[in-house]
Amino acid sequence: MPYDHLLAPISLRGLELTNRVVFPAMATGFVAPGGYVTDQLIAYHVARVVGGSGLNVTEATSIHAPSAPGCFLNISGDEFVPGLRRFTDAIHAAGGRTAVQLWQGGLAAWGFDPAHLELISPSGLPTPAGLVPGSTPEKIAEVVAAWGAAAARAVEAGFDAIEFHCAHNYSPHAFLSPALNQRMDEYGGSAANRARYPLAAIAAVRAAMPDDMPLLMRIDAQDDELPGGLTVDDVIAFSLLAHEAGVDALDVSRGNVVTSAIRYEVPPIDVPRGFNVANAAAIRRGTGMVTIAVGRINDPDQAEEIIASGKADMVVVGRGQIADPEFVAKTAAGRARDIVRCVGCDQGCYDRIVASFGPITCLRNPLVGREAEGAPSPTLRPLRVLVAGGGVAGMEAALVLAQRGHKPVLVEASDHLGGQFGVAGQAPRKQEMADAAASRADQVVRAGVEVRLGTRVTPSLVDEIAPEVVIDATGARPIHPSIPGADRENVTDAVAVLTGAYEVHGTVAVLGGGLVGLEVAEYLAERDVPVTVVEMLDEVGSGLGDLRKICVLEALATEGVEQLTGTTVTAVRSGSIVVEQGGLTREVPCDTVVLALGSRPDDHTPLARHCAQRGIAYHVVGDAVRARRALDAIAEANALARAL
Repeated sequence: MPYDHLLAPISLRGLELTNRVVFPAMATGFVAPGGYVTDQLIAYHVARVVGGSGLNVTEATSIHAPSAPGCFLNISGDEFVPGLRRFTDAIHAAGGRTAVQLWQGGLAAWGFDPAHLELISPSGLPTPAGLVPGSTPEKIAEVVAAWGAAAARAVEAGFDAIEFHCAHNYSPHAFLSPALNQRMDEYGGSAANRARYPLAAIAAVRAAMPDDMPLLMRIDAQDDELPGGLTVDDVIAFSLLAHEAGVDALDVSRGNVVTSAIRYEVPPIDVPRGFNVANAAAIRRGTGMVTIAVGRINDPDQAEEIIASGKADMVVVGRGQIADPEFVAKTAAGRARDIVRCVGCDQGCYDRIVASFGPITCLRNPLVGREAEGAPSPTLRPLRVLVAGGGVAGMEAALVLAQRGHKPVLVEASDHLGGQFGVAGQAPRKQEMADAAASRADQVVRAGVEVRLGTRVTPSLVDEIAPEVVIDATGARPIHPSIPGADRENVTDAVAVLTGAYEVHGTVAVLGGGLVGLEVAEYLAERDVPVTVVEMLDEVGSGLGDLRKICVLEALATEGVEQLTGTTVTAVRSGSIVVEQGGLTREVPCDTVVLALGSRPDDHTPLARHCAQRGIAYHVVGDAVRARRALDAIAEANALARAL
């Protein structure tokens, strides 16, 4: 389809943008200690500019030194300007436009180092060490001045626009929200008082900017899960005041860091695509302002419809451009089938940031953070390579090999490509993973890779194909425990259930409360099957990322799935399982037992030995080494294919 609306130019004050796609502020972990720009950060952004992004926004950039975490980008002092100038110069040299997101993180920033950072907040915060008071009027005035000084530095650094962050519990939003602001002075109580600090900050920023430089504002559409918080109408009313103070465009987000609504900040696959677009449309109607829609927009057809129908003027494609830096360029060239779409797994981006504050990566794009390396180099000596296994690791290896000029033969035992990724797509709310597996298979075939389905890799097949290299990406199989009764006919595994190879009967006990166990439990519960999850650990969901865990556990509660934690299964009987819990042994009735205890690879020794005897280089990647996340398997396959 044509993308006349998505790819149309747009003007914001004196800034002309070539299209309506925004690469938004997202933490990367590519920042040098203290908040300085790095070459890695520059290369990461430039790759998205070259790929067609209309406007790149920096990650959250601290404006106030006493409250600035060292792991965030910083603009609170003149010493940061040279690095930021290098950043903007590189963006401009690549033909792009860039905005800096000015940020005072309030509670979220203070939480990184409460012993050394100042808390900028409307109200007191009780802690184990005692009450940390809300900010004084004098401190608020200091921070307002810091907003203005930071804006002046942004102009000096050469940014094309500025974004004022007024969402996600950060200090402007916290002061504005009646659910978070308990003050009774001139900065609290009435809506006008609660708006005083953010409006003063906006005025300070606007005063430091040239008249033709646009000012954007990131806002929460509403206060999710905060009783008495901001409504969409409240946000519209404040946005009109902000417009009068100099804001030109609204970047409409959702989420906060004090409730489970944090899942809306980096929404996982469980949250519907475009979940926040209706709010953006309501705010656009209510304000008449240029509005940017945010929230799992990862497909050009979806983005085109949002703009063409008048729901928003621009769209954020964030993780979509992490997964594929050429998202816009491929769209413009009529190559939408070639786009590698984000699937909302959160593994490489949000989960990595939470665990260590970076550096981020991406399940679908192992080269995130390595953009300076460039595209895979053409081979000088084409090799015939047998890739055993058509899961995501095998497809990644075969595709990169083909791109480099090698001659891969991809062999898969089943009748389709996709492997466990395709199986995962059968779980509730994960159709996008099945779609991604099918899309990758299509890309592999169109790249000219020879694919043989329904074929097992045996020594004789190796001799027939006569490769110079074998890559074993055959994955892993579900673990079947050696407990009494585990071989009964009413015992199966999660893969068999999700693929429809085994039809359960009666009540079900799922052994294992990790990701796969919880997903198969929900899959069955949605089909009105009574389910009990049995987990040895003290809680279910081990290994699940924080935001996916919120969504999965909420769904299990809604479906009424029983959970037995700290529980060991000692035997499977006819009509029950025997468990030990808290030193007591009892029977749990069930008609079917579903195993979800992890996976282990097959024994590859015969194949490895045969390759060694023939002088064929033999490599093992992905789950065939050991069962783990698809993110790791894809990265490993990509690295090997680039190295051959």
